[in-house]
Amino acid sequence: MAKDGLFFRATGKLNKHGVPGTALVFQGIWIAILIAARTRKPDGTYGNLYGDLLNYVVFSVLIFYALTIAGIFVLRKKRLDADRPYKAFGYPIIPALYIVAASAIMLVLLLYQTQTALAGLVIVLLGLPVYWLWSRKGTRSADAN
Repeated sequence: MAKDGLFFRATGKLNKHGVPGTALVFQGIWIAILIAARTRKPDGTYGNLYGDLLNYVVFSVLIFYALTIAGIFVLRKKRLDADRPYKAFGYPIIPALYIVAASAIMLVLLLYQTQTALAGLVIVLLGLPVYWLWSRKGTRSADAN
């Protein structure tokens, strides 16, 4: 993302050990914020923090996994002539089943872990305006060069 101009440039740089140190610091700060902002239940007790964070992540990641697999179908339709160095195992049945299974898991999380699943969805949706603003900034700086 940093190399595409969609995040802080410093996060895309590797340190002398070949590690994205700045990105790891940002990630550490973000997880510290998530841990500090514990989820409080309506009865006044605190929830299972690890479980809540896991539900945020699982729900959010499943969205992107399903979209990635859906991208296989889109690219097969739009780019018939594209090189395919990697074959999707069991295409189209296995990828379609994966999308169905991921969607079912997301639905179950929404039904049974509503608070944390919705929080994960909100975190993802909050990224959309950030992405939009950052991509506009990147487009303007590219136009200036």
